[in-house]
Formats: sequence, structure tokens, C-alpha cells
Amino acid sequence: MIKDKRVLITGGGGFLGVSLAERLVKDNYVVLLDTNFDRNTFAYSDLKGNKNIELAEVDILDAPEVSRVTKDAQIVVHMAAMVGVQEVLSNALYTLDVNYIGTSNLLKAVSQNPGCQRVVCFSTSEVFGAGAFGIAEDGNTVLSSVQDVRWCYCISKLASEHLALSYYRQQNVPSVVIRPFNIFGPKRVGDHVVLRFVLKALKNEDLEVYGDGTQIRAWCYVDDFIDALLRCLEVKEAIGQAFNIGNARNTLTIYELAKKVISLCNSKSKIIFKALDFTDVDIRVPNIAKARDILGYEPKVDLEEGLARTIDWVRPNAAELESRVTVERRTYIPGKGE
Repeated sequence: MIKDKRVLITGGGGFLGVSLAERLVKDNYVVLLDTNFDRNTFAYSDLKGNKNIELAEVDILDAPEVSRVTKDAQIVVHMAAMVGVQEVLSNALYTLDVNYIGTSNLLKAVSQNPGCQRVVCFSTSEVFGAGAFGIAEDGNTVLSSVQDVRWCYCISKLASEHLALSYYRQQNVPSVVIRPFNIFGPKRVGDHVVLRFVLKALKNEDLEVYGDGTQIRAWCYVDDFIDALLRCLEVKEAIGQAFNIGNARNTLTIYELAKKVISLCNSKSKIIFKALDFTDVDIRVPNIAKARDILGYEPKVDLEEGLARTIDWVRPNAAELESRVTVERRTYIPGKGE
């Protein structure tokens, strides 16, 4: 177990940053770096006012401030990134800057900190392209067409993987790369397919599915994901490795996900289909063999149990959550499980 450490989490106000901090805060001092803490998961957490929590409102592109916050950290978890297809399509340059230059700023700072014992950099399952089914964790990644802005996010994350592992090889920075595969659970806010479906189902409104709904995803409950992340921080053999983290047993189509949410909510909602006018990912199912072998990772929470827990959390918070989801955004946005 990690104890008595100073931990820095970039993107720390978000869903996974807060989930990790909640597991570490009892026995460690945790610094959460983010640009705001008012409109994300932190607003729903119990971390506010905790004596072991420090909030750093810092932009990951501000290299001097990143260096200042990083200098005393013993463990660094780098989650800060631009995510979501619509954000990428509307601002590719900023996506590339945040995801790559931000990672570069962070790793340069870590390389100047001899007390840093571990740095985990978040990548994405999208490095395997549109057809990621059972690809080994050391399998070939995909370089897609530069004409399709959709893939700026993927390319920036893939370049960041190389950057993190190059710092390990050349400067002995204790780097680990982690690729999340569609993480969900209570306290995930914003425009995310599970939350959007649940909010609609609770009001008996139509659930919108883009395309024919046959896109396939494997869903990993947040507690399982954080278990794997903690192992990345603890296991010595994780250093210098890249891991896929997800749960292949929770695999189904988006259409099937919509039906399951309707059933679990005891809803009268119907499913309607909308034209698909953006580049989509057909299938995303992880191979976690290396994570199982090196980390001892084994996901435990099945999809129905995870969805039931999520629905139980959403129900009393539905009105406020609804106000946080932009109506014009798509119901299903690939990549938001990152």
C-alpha cells in the first residue's frame, strides 16, 4: 500500500483523478492539479476541506507552474488532457498542445525531481484505431489519415506514450503508460454515454443512438480501474511498460447498452436512431494479458452491478447533472470513456 507519499494528480478534478485521490487521501498528501474544481467530479466529492488535499489551479501548458508543483512530488499521475470527439474536431491545435506539450512539460519537470519514484501517464485505447479487438498490449498501434481531424487526439496520445517511455530509457524516469478502455461509474459527469442514457431513461425520454447501434464497447467499472492504477504505482515491474486496462467481460453494443439502461431504470423510454456523421470506432475491447501477468489485475464488477450503482448515484443528483450536460452534444461520443 502507498503510504506517507506526496502525490500529484494532473487533471485531478476529473472523474478518475478524484476516484484515485479518494483511495489515497487517508494515508498520503495529494495535490490535485486542474484548471477548475467547480464544474467537474470534484464538486461531488468528499475531498473538499480534507487536510490531506491541496488544490493547484494550474494549466498544464504553463511550464514554470507545472515545474513548481511537481518539484516535491514522490508519485505523479498525469491525467490532464483534452478529450471528447467534439472538442477535438473544434480545436485540434489546442488538443495537440495540451496532450503532447502538456505531457512534455510534466515529464521535463519530473526528470528534474530526483525524489520522484513513479510517474504514470494516461494514454488511450484509441491508439489501436477503429478496430481494437483483443490486440495485445504490445501490439501495433495505428497511424490514421492526417486528413481526418478526429484522430488528432489519438496521435497526440501515441506521441505522448513514446515521450514517456523515452524519458524512462534515456533519463531513468520511472514511467508507466496506461490505456483506459471505457471507464464508467458514479460521479462521472459531463457528456458521457452512460450518464446521458441514464438521465434520459429516468425521465422516460427517448435514448438516441447514432448509426445502427452496433458499435461494440467493453465497459470497466471505476473501482476495478483504480485497482489497476494503484498496482501501476506499487509494482516495480510496471516501470517502463504500457498497460491496457478494461474489462472484456463487460462487452456489448451501444444498442444493447441502451436497452440495459432502460431495463435497470424501469423506464418507458424508447430507442431512436440518428445518422452517424462523424468517424466512429467500430469495436474497442481490451486484451489485458500483460496487466494480469505483471500487475495481478483482474476486474471484478460486472456491467449490471456497475450500472445499478451508477443509476443509484445519478437518481438523487439528476436535476443538477442534467444542467451540466450540454443539450446540443451527441448522446454517444466515442472516446469519452477515457
